[in-house]
Amino acid sequence: MSRLMLLSTECVDLLPPLGSTDGQLGAAVALVKLFTPDGSWTWYLTEHDPVERLAFGLVVGHEVELGYFSVDELEGVRGPLGLPIERDLYWRPRPLAVLAECPDWLRRAGEGEEVGP
Repeated sequence: MSRLMLLSTECVDLLPPLGSTDGQLGAAVALVKLFTPDGSWTWYLTEHDPVERLAFGLVVGHEVELGYFSVDELEGVRGPLGLPIERDLYWRPRPLAVLAECPDWLRRAGEGEEVGP
């Protein structure tokens, strides 16, 4: 099965390096959106390492959480009907805190509130 490229050169150039938004949780911007067209998973990318092809962002699946994920692995994943993950070609970047999928703790961080312990 062939792999498709999820991130265009423009996407790679748009995404800041890993770690560049540390400490700015509420201001982190979802620059790229990936999704399973035959499932319920979505990845909102805020940072990316083009050498390691590792990304960081909000993952909406069984849980909603921030984390790292491999773009190489995502390119090989197929959903329940055999469809590959796709990039939302009509996505417009927006802060994570304004996404409907964001948990309350992330929304509060976007409003400048202290979050965490």
